[in-house]
Amino acid sequence: MPTKVTSNGRMTIPKWVRDYLGIAAGTEVAFRRAADGSIIIERADGTRPPSRLSKVRGIAGSGPSTDEIMAMLRDDDS
Repeated sequence: MPTKVTSNGRMTIPKWVRDYLGIAAGTEVAFRRAADGSIIIERADGTRPPSRLSKVRGIAGSGPSTDEIMAMLRDDDS
């Protein structure tokens, strides 16, 4: 998604990028060059947003043990 730079050198960071990085008004960002020459934008404080799966991690419970699963697969009643 392209964005324009103003004559003052300012640009608008797209909303989806701000949401993904957790950037709000007053948040400091840093730009760095990657080994391949691309530019990376990140929060200056080094924090990262939680992954999409972190919200659901652990909600299913521990579930059956390996031995219990093997017994079910073997149709074992032991």
